[in-house]
Amino acid sequence: MNDPASAPRTPLTPRATGNPVRGLPLPDLAGFAHRWVDADGVRLHAVEGGRPDAPAVVLLAGFPQTWWAWRKVMPDLADRFHVVAIDLPGQGHSERPDISHDTHTVAAHVHAAVEALGVSAYWLAAHDIGAWVAFSLALEHQRQLRGVALLDAGIPGITLPDAIPTDPEQAWKTWHFAFHLVPGLPETLLTGREREYVGWFLRAKSLSPDAFDDAEIERYAASVAAEGGLRASLAYYRDAAESARRNHEALEQRRLTVPVLGISGSHGSIPDMAASLRPWAAHATGVVVPDSGHFIPDEQPAAVAAALAAFITEDEEEGGAEGEEPEEGV
Repeated sequence: MNDPASAPRTPLTPRATGNPVRGLPLPDLAGFAHRWVDADGVRLHAVEGGRPDAPAVVLLAGFPQTWWAWRKVMPDLADRFHVVAIDLPGQGHSERPDISHDTHTVAAHVHAAVEALGVSAYWLAAHDIGAWVAFSLALEHQRQLRGVALLDAGIPGITLPDAIPTDPEQAWKTWHFAFHLVPGLPETLLTGREREYVGWFLRAKSLSPDAFDDAEIERYAASVAAEGGLRASLAYYRDAAESARRNHEALEQRRLTVPVLGISGSHGSIPDMAASLRPWAAHATGVVVPDSGHFIPDEQPAAVAAALAAFITEDEEEGGAEGEEPEEGV
């Protein structure tokens, strides 16, 4: 693996002092380098590889995961694209600041990280809470964004229902939204039991119980348990109402004009992501990945990589939606 300090595009803090979560094991992925950048006052962790001269694809993961959720997809994309996976604030090896975690605030930091990496235009693919952030980012930065793919996510104020269902056949998918909002109680019950909690999500929401082994569960649980990790994880849910308010405020001014791809799992949480996004997007298409639960990049990485490659390549060949960059405020 190349030394991240030798990468040419932007000055970097050395890895020894750049990592704000040094007590957390840092996994490597062949062909990719770790980088830390100042993202408008928050130090974010990125993992970068692929072709620097090719279209850039930025990847965001959700709860309870980190950038590592994309590890099986990234090598398949690297032959054709410049690939950057970013840990959100409070996630993985990014800083865990005491800031608002509404998705517009977080999106501003993510976009600043992409710019700090020297990327001026990019495609965005995001899962779960990462998709919450990606939707808000797309509303605010359509000039720099080429397109966005959103994977199995109920987005605050957009596709996330206002009420939690009480039918046991459905409630197990969304019960945690209300639980995470209760002040203090989740911290009391979950501190020291992060592995059991994270393990339930990974195994209950994937189609195959073997999708995550014990080592993967330990890896993600360690990130949540690291200082500030649990607080940040809960904060995304606790600030969801503000995320919804700001999404609606932005949508009063403009719709999404960049191409949007909704990716659903055959056994995921949102049966048809594209249908749920079409009221808010001018160009929305959809893919349903067979034999997958909620964690589509882990469960069916080849299908996800193929869907993203086709989405990007088709638009690149057509010269972008309607052949021009969208204007701000459209």
